[in-house]
Amino acid sequence: MALKRELGLFDATMVVVGGIIGTGIFVNPYIVARALDSTPLVLGAWLAGGVVAIIGALAYAELGQQQPQAGGPYVYLRDAWHPMAGFMYGWAQLLMIEAGGMAAVALNFARYSLRLAGREETGFMLIAVAAGAILLLTAINYAGVRPGSRVVNVSVVLKLAALVVLIAFAFWGEAAPSWSSESRADETPSGVLAFGAALIPILFTYGGWQKANTVAEEMRDPQRDMPRSLIMGTLIVIAIYLLANVAYLRTLGLGGLAGTETPAASVAGLWLGAGGARFISATIAISTFGFLNLGIMASPRIYFAMARDGVFVPALARLHPRFQTPALAILLQSAWALALLFTGKYEDLLNTVVFADWVFFGLTVAGLFRLRRRFEGREGFRTPGYPFLPGLFVLVAITVVLSVIRTAPERSAVGVALLALGVPVYYWSKAQAASTPGSDATSR
Repeated sequence: MALKRELGLFDATMVVVGGIIGTGIFVNPYIVARALDSTPLVLGAWLAGGVVAIIGALAYAELGQQQPQAGGPYVYLRDAWHPMAGFMYGWAQLLMIEAGGMAAVALNFARYSLRLAGREETGFMLIAVAAGAILLLTAINYAGVRPGSRVVNVSVVLKLAALVVLIAFAFWGEAAPSWSSESRADETPSGVLAFGAALIPILFTYGGWQKANTVAEEMRDPQRDMPRSLIMGTLIVIAIYLLANVAYLRTLGLGGLAGTETPAASVAGLWLGAGGARFISATIAISTFGFLNLGIMASPRIYFAMARDGVFVPALARLHPRFQTPALAILLQSAWALALLFTGKYEDLLNTVVFADWVFFGLTVAGLFRLRRRFEGREGFRTPGYPFLPGLFVLVAITVVLSVIRTAPERSAVGVALLALGVPVYYWSKAQAASTPGSDATSR
């Protein structure tokens, strides 16, 4: 039984956009404004982050077109380096990054939904609404990739529309004096280190284009649609992020942006009055709901692919007999996210491995240099600027990881330890698969 090929170009592009745009663009711009001392530097940093993102997306486009299999990055890491490298990526996704992110995003959805409804944000209500959102979206994605994709499409269109409205109001209204050339005279001029520090939250905000690669096996025409969706989706996000930052700076000025931890709400309040807070609450609720749904839809394909290869719990390789979804993988991830939600420990797990995404981003793109030999003679998309642009991306990934380790060594060490727990699980899973009749685990 095979996964259903039900996703078209529009669906895949919405997966890319939805995988990148979460809540970061509504909050993180103030962190960048605090790190840099002039408007041109702030906008330049967001542009630089976009350039890194599109370089990464181009590399993933080649990898995804040449190997259009469920699990995406897991497959590339497995084939480029070692099956354990792919397994560790999936283990990190399940144990910490995706499940922990789901718990955090679900709580944000609950917080803004309750605020929108005028209800008190008590601990019980937050947990109840967050758990309800996870359960609802789990049921939707359990029933098929198409229903999950429809939720992604609607949520992405709505949050893009809300951001466009916010940008339009900011451009229509009166601008802050000298906003385009403003600098803070009382600040020490920003140097290379300050610019690099500002790039870290920007690069985290740009991350997520790889979600499309995980559902490649469910695209109707991955050879055609994978490169197009990654390129178009990432370019859409770059344009929205740059325009949103121009809107924040034009309305608030550099000092005003640096002085508020809720830039989107501040801008909406200025242009939309009392309804501004409700508008932003609704926008963030929609954004977090769609982002949560995408995590439930995409990442279980990684665990399914791992189990199909005989390096994870064999039962996760089974597809639902009616819906043809990796149902057990979906349930496993959601159950773990609910456990983290109820224990309240998800933030600690998430914070210890914020560097993990860029570890695997770097390893995946570096793997392109090894996999190119396998692609020789095949027709299809090739990464522009190879080998220089992929090499630059790998260097950026190394820099990001080292920067995070330098600023949070204890949490990074805990993250490495948690990843190391996957080693015995990997060998146990291979042994289980090898003892199963008909298994090909020993061939890997």
